[in-house]
Amino acid sequence: MNGQFEDDDEIGCVVLTGKGKAFAAGADIEEMSSKDFAQVYKSNMFAQWADVTRTSKPIIAAVNGFALGGGCELAMMCDIILAGEKAKFGQPEINLGIIPGAGGTQRLIRAVGKSRAMEMCLTANMISAQEACDAGLVSRVVEQEALMDEAVGMGFTIASKGGMAVRMCKEAINVAEETSLAEGLRFERRIFHALFATQDQKEGMAAFLEKRKPDFKNE
Repeated sequence: MNGQFEDDDEIGCVVLTGKGKAFAAGADIEEMSSKDFAQVYKSNMFAQWADVTRTSKPIIAAVNGFALGGGCELAMMCDIILAGEKAKFGQPEINLGIIPGAGGTQRLIRAVGKSRAMEMCLTANMISAQEACDAGLVSRVVEQEALMDEAVGMGFTIASKGGMAVRMCKEAINVAEETSLAEGLRFERRIFHALFATQDQKEGMAAFLEKRKPDFKNE
């Protein structure tokens, strides 16, 4: 994914969505059923999925339907999750005698808390779009027919901002999940200071004072 748009300044944000009734189907159970420990360990199964999280540009998940197992994990790798009214979320791996392997136990607890994450992973029960929103997994629920328009519109809004600030803001928010408050505040200040070395900062503040729209150059 990174190679397709990471260095293209014409792309400021990416929207991921599914087709049909599913946001993402997840792993191929038939294919996995024949594998043994050595095969999955040596291939480091699912490690490649982390590429989604390594891009510096924001990714919006427009969850149109079922996001189960790997589908739910893929959505959680994105920066913002919008859900259509028909969306369903779940981690049903326990029904297969395994556990989530692409972040389900780790990202879910950060999104919805320990108790809800335990319930979802241990019971394999699905939750609705509204339940996911109430739990903090989803940013908001959108009418099914308006989902893509909403996601693309949000993408254009984000892409219209200064690209340097957008990338650094994403980085700062992600750091907050993995560090102490004191370290996070220190990191945030350094990012804040660094942006004063960019042309976009000069343009953004000049545009504000001159009461016009900024013309950001991602520089």
